[in-house]
Amino acid sequence: MSRFDQYDRLEEPQKRGQATEAIVTAELVARDVSVLTPAYDNEPYDLVIRVGGEFYRLQVKTAYDGKSDGAVEFRTRSVRTKSDGYEREGYDGKIDYFAALNVRTEEVYLVSIDDAGSTVTAIRYEPAANNNRANVNWHAEYRLDRVLEELRSG
Repeated sequence: MSRFDQYDRLEEPQKRGQATEAIVTAELVARDVSVLTPAYDNEPYDLVIRVGGEFYRLQVKTAYDGKSDGAVEFRTRSVRTKSDGYEREGYDGKIDYFAALNVRTEEVYLVSIDDAGSTVTAIRYEPAANNNRANVNWHAEYRLDRVLEELRSG
């Protein structure tokens, strides 16, 4: 059974999020990255990593197939249920990177908050059908190993 099928069987979004955090944490640890977790669940970040002597706050997200072929998307706003409805909030100034797991390809991406969209971010792993190449987030630029190498080299 593929990881994607396993995610489909997890009916609660919270369980999917927990699985994503565990996988991302394992991928970071396997790359000799120190991973810290907040003591409380109400922080805007899920993990803190130490790379090249610097600390970075990560918000972990599960990325799913986008609206167009050849791309995955993840939400870049948190949604909390409140007594008077929903509260939507961005992460500007609260995190440094989104760590997004593409469950279909099992790749992890690190996307700087500065490169992320205000509500959703799409990462392309194939050219668009209309061959648009302007303002595209290509997966090769955000793959975990590439970004970690950039952070380590300062």
